[in-house]
Order: sequence, then C-alpha cells, then structure tokens
Amino acid sequence: MTADSLSPQEISKLIGSIYDCALDPSRWELTLDEIRDAFHGLTAVLHLNDLHDGHLLIHRTVGMEPYALDLIAKHAPEINARFKYDLATWPSLGEPHLISRHLPPAYVENSPYIQECLKPHGICDVMTYFLLHTSTRLAGLALGRHERRGVFTERDLEVGALLLPHVRRAVTISNALDVNAIKHVRMAQLLDGLRCAVLLTDERGAILYANRSAELMLRDGDLIQSVCGLLRPTTPLAAAELRAAIRLAARDEAAIGKTGLAICLTEPDAAPVFAHVLPMTGGEFRTRLQPKAVAAVFVGAPPNEQDGADTIAAAFGLTPAETRVLASLVAGRTLAETARTLRIAVATAKTHLEHIFLKTGVTRQADLMRLTTGLISPTRPSTFQYRRNGDPARRP
Repeated sequence: MTADSLSPQEISKLIGSIYDCALDPSRWELTLDEIRDAFHGLTAVLHLNDLHDGHLLIHRTVGMEPYALDLIAKHAPEINARFKYDLATWPSLGEPHLISRHLPPAYVENSPYIQECLKPHGICDVMTYFLLHTSTRLAGLALGRHERRGVFTERDLEVGALLLPHVRRAVTISNALDVNAIKHVRMAQLLDGLRCAVLLTDERGAILYANRSAELMLRDGDLIQSVCGLLRPTTPLAAAELRAAIRLAARDEAAIGKTGLAICLTEPDAAPVFAHVLPMTGGEFRTRLQPKAVAAVFVGAPPNEQDGADTIAAAFGLTPAETRVLASLVAGRTLAETARTLRIAVATAKTHLEHIFLKTGVTRQADLMRLTTGLISPTRPSTFQYRRNGDPARRP
C-alpha cells in the first residue's frame, strides 16, 4: 500500500483503523505504521500533550530508535525556534509543514538538526501536520522520508489531505475522552466512566445509548434534546450539520471529512460548546463495541479554550464579544471560520481582534495565541521553548 497506489478500499480501511484509535489509543502504533507505509515513510511520530502537567496523553513513534529520540531532544531549541518562525504566518491548520518546501536551502545546509539527526539516516524530507492546539493541549503528526524515495510530492499531499481530517478527529476525540488507553470492557461501563457526554445513534439519529453525562444534558435540554427518540441540537444550524454527519457516517466514513468534527451547539452570545461525530460502521474495534450504532456523538463544554480566553479577558479587560472571538481562535479556527461560527461579519471579527491586540499589547495573532496559553509575557520578548505543533493561526 503506497501513496501513489492507494485504492478507495485501502483508504477506507486505513480510516477505519484511525477511528478505532479514538476509542483505543493503544492501537496507534499499528495504525501509525500503516500511515507511514502509505507514504513510503521511514519514520512517523504522533503526540498529544497535556500542557498543564507536561504529560503525554498519546505519544507513538515508528521507525525511530531511542537514541534518535534523544538526539532530536538535544536539538529541540533549534527545532522550536524554526517552527516558531514559520508558524507565525502559517496559512491554515490543514497545510503541512515540509522541510523540502518551507526551509531555505541555506538553512538546510547549515542546520545542526538536519545535518546531525536527519542526514546520517538518509532522511531527506519531513512532513508535519498540526492536529490540535488549545490552551491545554498540543498534538501533531510528523512523517520522515528516506532519500531513496525522494521528497514528498503533490500526490502525497493529496492523500494527506484525505487522511488528515480523520486523524484530527480521532485525536480530538481522544483528547475529549481524556484517557491514556481504554481497555476492552463492556460499552456501557466504558462510556459511563467518561466525563464528556456520549450518545450512540443509528442512521436516522435515533438515540441507541446515552451515558450518564448525556442523560443529564438531554434532561436539561439547553443544547441537545430527544425529539421522538431522535437526537436534535437546539440550534438549527447544529441540527442540520449533525444530521449530515450521521448520514455520512452511515454511508461511508471515509467521505465524512471535516463534517461533524466540531459542531457548535451554542448560540452566538454564549461560550461555545462543541459536538464531535465518530463513525462507528467500520473498524474491527468499534463494530465489536456497538454493532448497531452508525455514529458516536461526543458532546462537551471544553473548558480548555474558554478558560484561556477568560483568563486573558480578566487580565486585559476584554469585552464578552472579544472573549468569544479569542476563544474561537485559540480553538484553532481562522478568523473567517470564527466569524462563521459566531455568526458575525468577518469585518466585525477583525475589529474585535484589533481591539484585543491593542488591549493585550501584542501585534500578531500567533503571539496572541501563545499569550493565551501562558507561553509568553505581554511585556517582554518571548523566551519560551516552542513546541513542535505550535500555533496554527495566522495574523489576518
């Protein structure tokens, strides 16, 4: 299975393996190996970091010996500095960073990291995808290519674009579950032990199962409701997107793409609460857990982004509207996506952002994101050690 010969069936199978990892992160090694092989890769690394205590919720590598990881750690300051520089103006969360395309030849020739860590192993290119960035979480996926295969091509990027939304969904859901690994236990025990709300539905959206948190949310009725047994968000836009995501999950999980990855369930004047849809029709692990369900809907009011925005709001006197814009940006959205999510004009969102710049004393959106995550001070130059998947946002 290679990037230039992947059949639709092979892609579908790989996506199924990726989604199995959402509920059982211990499966990442095998799936990561499959992803690496799909790109003729030599190495692959996936990580999900808890920024509060530095704990790695997910850290999987294939094709890398321990001494190689130690050597990379030695060159972390250079790697961090370069990503900080590049990501300050990064176009979008969906575009990967490639050594072959985004680093000047002179830099490559003089880089201790590239010359000492990559070149001796014949690695000629590294492609890094930025999966998740909030005030408490960082996640990324990186693939290394050996010189005998050459640098990553447009075809590789096309396949990467197909797989990226599914990897991001799996990592996002693992983050929402806040677990290191889920053991093979009965479904009810597994789901009832989770803090976030989880609902299993059939292809019509009929609720087959709701864990304790979901039952409380349904009983409250502010965000989601059971209408004749069907799961319905209270806002029309969210209801439409959820129906579309469940239909796609039932027909072809490989086609779901970004649909249902982050459905905003709240009104524009409220702190955002998101739902994430996980297809359940493919994959050996998911179908064994609940064969009748076509989708698992994870709902939670993630405090991560909002907490960071609220902290900045209190410190710098942001208005509620400015705080909502900041929280959306910290969640990884572009300014245009933020405007659409909050149902305001792009010009209005830009005005709010300009006011945030003035109040916080930073001049770039990238620095604003790092300020919100507590990585820099607003009154002095940055001295933090930048992490590999860093900030996906850009200054408008």
